[in-house]
Amino acid sequence: MSHIGKKPIDISEGVEINISDSNQVTVKGKLGELYQNFNSELLIENNGNCVTVKIPSDTKQFRELHGLTRALIANMIEGVSSGYSRELNLVGIGYTADASNNSYLLLNLGFSHPIYFEKPELITFETPSATSIIIKGIDKQAIGQVAAKIRSLRKPEPYKGKGIRYSDETVRRKAGKKVAGAA
Repeated sequence: MSHIGKKPIDISEGVEINISDSNQVTVKGKLGELYQNFNSELLIENNGNCVTVKIPSDTKQFRELHGLTRALIANMIEGVSSGYSRELNLVGIGYTADASNNSYLLLNLGFSHPIYFEKPELITFETPSATSIIIKGIDKQAIGQVAAKIRSLRKPEPYKGKGIRYSDETVRRKAGKKVAGAA
């Protein structure tokens, strides 16, 4: 049995959970609503103030799904109650971001043209400064995916460190070419 899967999930105040017969879990909170379908053979129970996930047998397939299902439900509960955010930093001369338009994020990343990154549903962009982007929303998986897509537009390079990086990311720098010596 999974150590993570055995833990009960505490339900935050103001969060409502509905579990259908086909194991579709719907979570409603102050920030929004999320739903997801899970394996119909898993036993997902709502015990008032906590949710538990149980497996019908100890096969490899159910052991794999046990912890995953519990973690996904816990992420849904945290997302609708407090939300998630991810910060990206732009490093480089002239690298800027602007989220003043509500439908897209404007990025200048050293190319000959600006990049207009369309804002997905349930995601908001903030630019507290011209070189930082904060991605906020209730779906942890969607935020990670959007952050990875933005970072892939200009990954940090190891020689000068220029590019888009996560705020907690460190880039290992390389020395570059060395001059052999003066003649």
